[in-house]
Amino acid sequence: MGKRVAIVQSSYIPWKGYFDLIHKVDEFILYDDAQYTRRDWRNRNRIKTLEGTAWLTIPVKGKGLYDQKIRDTEVNDRRWSDRHWKSICLNYSRARHVETLHPVLHDLYRQCRDEGSLSRINFLFLRAIADMLGIGTSITWSMEYELIGGRTERLVHLCRQAGASEYLSGPSAKTYLDEALFLEEGIRVSWMDYSGYPEYGQLFSPPFVHEVSILDLILNEGPEGAKAFMLSFG
Repeated sequence: MGKRVAIVQSSYIPWKGYFDLIHKVDEFILYDDAQYTRRDWRNRNRIKTLEGTAWLTIPVKGKGLYDQKIRDTEVNDRRWSDRHWKSICLNYSRARHVETLHPVLHDLYRQCRDEGSLSRINFLFLRAIADMLGIGTSITWSMEYELIGGRTERLVHLCRQAGASEYLSGPSAKTYLDEALFLEEGIRVSWMDYSGYPEYGQLFSPPFVHEVSILDLILNEGPEGAKAFMLSFG
């Protein structure tokens, strides 16, 4: 049986589609050797509130560091974790599973309070949430591998080192990914389809919003109940 791999930049408390991608592969490589991009998902995500969606953003050092990699990006204000936790408690006080999840999430935010690396913070949340959902996929780092070549060549080389027979990619990469380079190495390319998510018991709905942090789903439906509203469980 072949090995399926995905290679994606780390994100802060990402949406359910990110975890569906993790669940569908055998190894999920965090591509944090990529350049850090501002106003992106690397250091922020959205939650649902009475007034609509609101951003939770980790402040990072970026002034004059236009070419820094995600793995080199550092937190600028360690108080972010307390602010984010208070916002989650305030806006999800009526969520059905908040009492059950309060201890583990609170411990996670306290653990990250003294962590200076954005990559490390993202990893801690990704691993903890994946474990909550029963996702045992191996989550590794691109920095653990040799990186060579251009954009697609680098991905192909990572897959080859990881022993992949299949590369699973998000749909946005269709604009630049050269599938032929994968096929030359005997690696099949597959694409995620994020359409067809069912709605769940989201607070402050309507309107229902799919593009929020997965914390919204697990706080409202619980880690076990959340699986019924994801695409990779069935």
